[in-house]
Amino acid sequence: MHNIVIFGGSSHPDLASKIASRLGLSLGRVTLSKFSNKETNVEIRESVREQDVYIIQSGCGHVNDNFMELLIMISACKIASAAKITAVIPCFPYARQPDVPFKKDGTPLSRLPRNAFRGNNFENPYDSSAPVTPASEFKDPLDKIEGQSSYSNCTDSSRSGNGIRSIGGYKQWIARSGTLIANLLTCAGADHIMTMDLHDPQFQGFFDVPVDNLYGQPLMIKCIKQNILNWEQAVVVSPDAGGAKRATAIAEKLRMDFALIHKDRRSQNKPYKTDMMLVGDVKDKICILIDDIADTSYTITKAAKILHENGAQKIYAIITHAIMSGDAIQRIQASNIDQIFASDSIPQDEHLAQCPKMNVFSVAPLFAEAIRRTHNGESVSALFEIMN
Repeated sequence: MHNIVIFGGSSHPDLASKIASRLGLSLGRVTLSKFSNKETNVEIRESVREQDVYIIQSGCGHVNDNFMELLIMISACKIASAAKITAVIPCFPYARQPDVPFKKDGTPLSRLPRNAFRGNNFENPYDSSAPVTPASEFKDPLDKIEGQSSYSNCTDSSRSGNGIRSIGGYKQWIARSGTLIANLLTCAGADHIMTMDLHDPQFQGFFDVPVDNLYGQPLMIKCIKQNILNWEQAVVVSPDAGGAKRATAIAEKLRMDFALIHKDRRSQNKPYKTDMMLVGDVKDKICILIDDIADTSYTITKAAKILHENGAQKIYAIITHAIMSGDAIQRIQASNIDQIFASDSIPQDEHLAQCPKMNVFSVAPLFAEAIRRTHNGESVSALFEIMN
């Protein structure tokens, strides 16, 4: 491979080294440091003139610092006359904050709810003494569908839902950063974005440059075949409705049974209570939970508990981006999950040391092949057939 330079950021140097090694290349020389006031300092020590540059930086750890470092590296290469700059971001930051607010069932709002601004005092919207429109006056069917009437009596609540938050009689829209993140990357000089398993597919639409959203399913399928005994008789389970498409794709590919954990919010007496129910048969079967992100790990541990209560014989979990913030590792360790497999899109060394249930599979082969095909002008879509 000629006219190519690969740089690794400070968020995940081990993954960057693995990707470069699989391509038979050495990482480009770059010095990454911080000044005493914590400002990011980048020094590119490699000629990138008329070269295709790939900068590998995952959205993990100190997310904001690492993202700023990525922007500066992109800008530095652009100023140094790089022919093309590709930002390789295995775990994309802020991908869970789309610009379109959602309903409780996961579908986007078609328009602003009529009771989004409840008070009449717009000069001081946080004034709790502002008059409030009675709930009986809201006749919009959209309010009933979204359960908005349950928020009508909350004059000093800070509950969030449907992309709005109620504070002191005023419901404000929560700031969304999707377009901003896309603009920052493109303005810095990125010509191409490469990532994997975006939490929200609409995020690709915020960019004016090509975005390759690689899928982790081929790696998950390989992980299932190599690590789970009698996987042919297992059941693939989605812990929520949002991940059903991802889980069913794997189940269909492997010709396995499928089950779903459904969150039921239809309770009228307890509007804020969420009941989780199992759709499918898992009694005396091996269950494989599939999800793209595990942050607090509450969703998959709750799903594992429901599977255990319904007679599951053994429970595995396969996660693309295992963030594991807060006490997530302790929650996994105390859960009914027997083993959890996570990709190395995020560094997992610390998690492996804390939790014997943790196992890691690498995304380096997937990104290395995607980089090779992109650089040589080959089809990336054919990559999925190869990985399978």
